[in-house]
Parts: sequence; C-alpha cells; structure tokens
Amino acid sequence: MDHLSWATYLLAGVDERRDLQAITKQVDELSIDDAYAIQAALLELQLGRGDTLAGAKLGLTSVAKQEQMGVSEPVYGWVPASSVLSDDGEVPLGELIHPRCEPELVFVLAQDLAGPGVSADDVLDATEKIVGGIEVIDSRYEAFSFTLPDVIADNTSAARVAIGSDGVGPRDVDLTTLGCVFSIDGEITGTATGAALLGDPAACVAMLANHLGKHGKKLEAGWLVMAGAMTDAKPLVAGTDAQARYAGLGSVSIRGVA
Repeated sequence: MDHLSWATYLLAGVDERRDLQAITKQVDELSIDDAYAIQAALLELQLGRGDTLAGAKLGLTSVAKQEQMGVSEPVYGWVPASSVLSDDGEVPLGELIHPRCEPELVFVLAQDLAGPGVSADDVLDATEKIVGGIEVIDSRYEAFSFTLPDVIADNTSAARVAIGSDGVGPRDVDLTTLGCVFSIDGEITGTATGAALLGDPAACVAMLANHLGKHGKKLEAGWLVMAGAMTDAKPLVAGTDAQARYAGLGSVSIRGVA
C-alpha cells in the first residue's frame, strides 16, 4: 500500500475543506498497521510544511464515544501546534468541514514517557498538571462515517483544541471522580467523570505511551496529552458557544465563528 499517497489524499481534504470517500471504501483491506503508517506519513507532510508538534492524543477512550462511532477500542494520534486555539477560543468554521466539539482532560507533561511498561503511576509522576480542554474534531470523511482504520489514518479526526489555564497537580485530585459538565449555548448536553475514560484517564495516557514505544517513539516533556473525550461530540456551527466546566479545573469555552 502506498501510505504517502493516501496521506496526501487526506491532507488535500484538509487543505480544500472538502469531505472524502473513506479509504476502506476504495481498497480491499486497510489494516490497523497500514492506517497508522498513513497517519505517520500525514504527520510528516504537515511537519514538512513548517508545523510542529504540541503533543499527542487518544480518541475513543469512553464508552459513549465508542458507541457513537461504532468501534470498540481506543485510537492514537497527534496534536499539531497549528491546531491549538488562541485564548479567545474562536473557531473559524471556514477552515473546517463538519466540526463537532467535545470535552477533554489534558495532561501537561514535565518529563518524557517512553514505553513499554509505562503505568498510570508513571504517568502521574511525569505530569506537571492536569487541565481541562475542548477538542474540535472534524473527520475528513463523507457524512462523518468511517471504520476504525479510517479514523486512525485521518489522525483520529483531529482539528482544533482549546486548552484551559487552570490546572491541578496530578496527585492533588482523584482523576476518576473529577467531574465535567458540557453545555452548548447554555444547555447541558452531557456530564461525566474521569472514570468515563476507560476507568482512569492516567491509564489511558499510559496506553498511549506504550503504543508509541512499540514504534520507537515517546511522549515528550512539555507536550499536551489529550486523554480522550468524556462525553459524545456535538456539532459546532456559527454562533454556537460550547463550554466545559470541570470540578477544580475551572471552565473552557469556544465559539464557532463564520
């Protein structure tokens, strides 16, 4: 399989802001390994154009998200620096195709994490602070419809992320009971605790570190690591205000602008 060709195909969808036919509808088989190879090629194309890495991310780490997307395991991807929103939280929708937003717990690393063998305790030891966030996802595929390999190749639908300014030390709060209330235009659309992320958000980050370790990569000090969405995603349209309120972490807000 020509991984670079498919990466170029996906990047064209981003650049031209148009949805694409899923890769799995065009090939006989797309393995998980091939999907991650396409994702790696896509990242190299982005970095080759001057982007840098701000961190890494997990997707589909909650039962709600797995049920919404019809999959049964987490996925892993990257956070380009260009995707991190400015403090005003404005999301220019003209840059995206069919964006949705969802609340995220974000780990800010003080030390590298290199698998294999990384545990949840190791993650807490390596973390400077935990902050709240909102991710804007934007699958490049038609009708926001894809298989697990498709979404992996598409860098887990990564598009934009807003990061909160209020944080807590990793051992100053029980991450499994840390609560989040997500609202759209003032209407609550979802509530959850950290336990929604496969039981323990730190264990999710450990899974990511161990996944990268298999490929000779690591999570790096200073990076943002997004542990996954705590509730299902909601559409983001012009004029929409989305807010995630976190117990002990303050709130994070974004607004869709035309």
